[in-house]
Amino acid sequence: MPQGFTIEVFAEGLSGPRALAFSPNGDLLVTEIQAGQVTVLSDRDRDGKADGKTTFAKDLNQPHGLAFYKNWLYVGETDKVVRYDYQSGKPARAKAQRIVNLPSGGGHYTRTVAFGPDNKMYVSIGSTCNVCKEADSRRATVMQYNPDGSAGKIYAAGLRNAVGLRFDQQGRLWATSNGRDRLGDDIPPDELHLVKENMNAGWPFCHAGKFKDDRYGQLGSCSKVDPPEWGFQAHSAALGLAQYTAEQFPSEYRGDLFVAFHGSWNRTAPTGYKLVRVHLDGARPAKLTDFATGWLRPDGDVIGRPVDVVTGPDGSLYVSDDASGTIYRISYRTKTAQR
Repeated sequence: MPQGFTIEVFAEGLSGPRALAFSPNGDLLVTEIQAGQVTVLSDRDRDGKADGKTTFAKDLNQPHGLAFYKNWLYVGETDKVVRYDYQSGKPARAKAQRIVNLPSGGGHYTRTVAFGPDNKMYVSIGSTCNVCKEADSRRATVMQYNPDGSAGKIYAAGLRNAVGLRFDQQGRLWATSNGRDRLGDDIPPDELHLVKENMNAGWPFCHAGKFKDDRYGQLGSCSKVDPPEWGFQAHSAALGLAQYTAEQFPSEYRGDLFVAFHGSWNRTAPTGYKLVRVHLDGARPAKLTDFATGWLRPDGDVIGRPVDVVTGPDGSLYVSDDASGTIYRISYRTKTAQR
């Protein structure tokens, strides 16, 4: 990491920690996809380590996405979105309300949930496959709904697997999307998109805005697709993202994006397994730099796989790792504090 930054374990011993969300009272909630539950982690003494752990909801079907809206906590399961009346630090008191049924099955089973400044709910649904024509038009999309689950419609299409979904401070919706496999070590790139209504990112006919899929003949065109804002190294498995808007880090970090790379599974030389910084110049990405590395050892040994990243109320970044069952806290110490 850059000089002045430290990384510490915030919580460990979790069962496949995925999405992260801070509650209004400052607790950190995490979906444990392997355990099928949502867990509340508290740091009562504010020492940067979790000292309280409570199961908020259990018996969930591959829970991934988390989002707070008003007094509700929304959870994206693989086949639905449910919501709970949320009381700070307490387990769910009532049965979940199922508000949206989602298509399930296939290789991409996570569902990410986000709320926009327009008071709409956005849900990403990955494809069933590496590359194919989907029978259900909701696959490989970002869907838009009212908060009660009504008025669902396809907001953006052609996004193969948009696991990362986050609104920035300006009200823009960013998404990461994983590119298709089996075209080689370096194509096509994973994608970073500014998601707009009625956009089409091209999958399965076009990849990353410029790689035509020849198996579809004339349909495999890139002439009318919306290209990504940035292309990441192929097979990085770009997942969660967050815009840094707090004041703990030096001012040059403010407004930039951080993206978790889960890491490759089918590349000759492994890649990913890190947290990167996307430097923004106004509204557009201008440069990419590594921020936190070390999950991939020089000998090729993998000791963790970053999934999600969020900014905490203390201004630190929190990163989930579903391979080691850990949540990390990344903070910055001023020169005065380091003495």
